[in-house]
Amino acid sequence: MAELGLNEHHQNEVINYMRFARSKRGLRLKTVDSCFQDLKDSRLVEETFTIDEVSDMLDGLQTVVHSEVESELINTAYTNVLLLRQIFSQAEKWYLKLQTDISELENRNLLEQVAEFEKAEFVSSNKKPNPEQVKPKLTPLHEGASELLQKEIARLQEENEKLKTRLKTIEVQATSALDEKSKLEKALRDLQIIQGDQKFDATQDVSDLENTVAALKCQFEKTLNDSSANQKSLEENLVTATHELLKVQDQLAMAEKELEKKFQQTAAYRNMKEILTKKNEQIKELRKKLSKYEPDD
Repeated sequence: MAELGLNEHHQNEVINYMRFARSKRGLRLKTVDSCFQDLKDSRLVEETFTIDEVSDMLDGLQTVVHSEVESELINTAYTNVLLLRQIFSQAEKWYLKLQTDISELENRNLLEQVAEFEKAEFVSSNKKPNPEQVKPKLTPLHEGASELLQKEIARLQEENEKLKTRLKTIEVQATSALDEKSKLEKALRDLQIIQGDQKFDATQDVSDLENTVAALKCQFEKTLNDSSANQKSLEENLVTATHELLKVQDQLAMAEKELEKKFQQTAAYRNMKEILTKKNEQIKELRKKLSKYEPDD
């Protein structure tokens, strides 16, 4: 028996489809035969026909046959689409993605193989449809689905192991965090105790510092008062010294005037004055003489 390379269940499904296609094809061929028979019964009633009459009959027959064949081809295409839809829907339930190769539909070798398969199943044996084969059955869990389930189980187990490992890691991290928290709490308590002692010492230091600041403030005020007194004394001394300086300057000016007066009363001063007067007179005489010899402009 010719085989299609499929398992028994799928081969039975193919046989059922081919049986359906053969019945549809037989009905359509009977329709085409009836078209020719109707032409014979209705038009071929005379012994002779003109060319126009024959041409008219053939045109009418062509139209009818063309319509029947076209309708059958369209119906066959739609039927194949519905068949593919069933197959793809079942595959999608198992998350499978099927692929088709349109070029294989015109492979002559495969077409001849299908023809031999049909001949072996329907023509040579002339066996009638088996009710057990025609009756639809529940789709068994085929090997592909079983393998897919095994892969999914393996994936879930692997993910479960990863989650267990991660849970252990988290538990270790949580334990380490609790230990670290206990250490930090103990260190915080020790720090609070140390800060309490330091706070008492700091209070004593602040009191001493306040006393020191008060003493420095008193000393600064005293120094400031002493500086103010010294400044006042210096200002008084400066005023006194200024008065003394003015007095000395007046005395010096009077002494200079007295000295000049006494100098003018001396013989030397009078002689020098007479000499300067004579010299001035002589200079005037010389200028007059010189003016006589100068040319007029």
